[in-house]
Amino acid sequence: MKKVKSTMTALAAVAGLSAFFAGAAVAQDVKAGEGKVAMCIGCHGIPGYQASFPEIHKVPMISGQNAKFIVASLEAYKKGDRKHPTMRGIAESLSEQDMADIAAFYEQQVPPANVPETPARQPRAEVASLLEKGGCVACHGANFNKPIDGSYPKIAGQHADYLYVALKSYKTEGNPIIGRNNAIMAGQVKQFTDAELRAMSNYIASLPGDLRVVPQSRFRTSAAR
Repeated sequence: MKKVKSTMTALAAVAGLSAFFAGAAVAQDVKAGEGKVAMCIGCHGIPGYQASFPEIHKVPMISGQNAKFIVASLEAYKKGDRKHPTMRGIAESLSEQDMADIAAFYEQQVPPANVPETPARQPRAEVASLLEKGGCVACHGANFNKPIDGSYPKIAGQHADYLYVALKSYKTEGNPIIGRNNAIMAGQVKQFTDAELRAMSNYIASLPGDLRVVPQSRFRTSAAR
């Protein structure tokens, strides 16, 4: 297991370093980003909003998420590494500067919470075993809210049904409109059954974290100032 963790950490470091150099040249402008989120708030700015593709689930909370991860996600949709027709269409309309500004805006929407370094609520033994097997904390942090690099997501408190759908997507192959191409995540997720992925998702979603849904009206109020 130590070897798995060491390998995961090494791969994560390489990926994080690549993401740093890829995004280093683009300065972020929070105020500019505020004026570019109109296409985002219709889903991500509505509490409890659900998507029906590829199955019914709440759309992810992105307010308070790492800016580097938001940029990396948008770039993946644009390249087709993340397969989602709606998100790819949106991402293809964005420049590198647009992505940087939007990401910066969402990151600062929620001040960092005072989240314990390790979860106060420990998982059941079987879930703990699954998390250990997957080496999840090696990238996402012991509390799942402080990943080792900003290009990785905060996942503590994220919607359980979204986490489950996202994890399953790494197992999908050969589908032109569903799936995610990520060697690290695919290698980990394929070790688990769907039931095990759901159990892990439910636990991680129960933990405190920075992620929130900032209602659409608040975006409008802010933009109108």
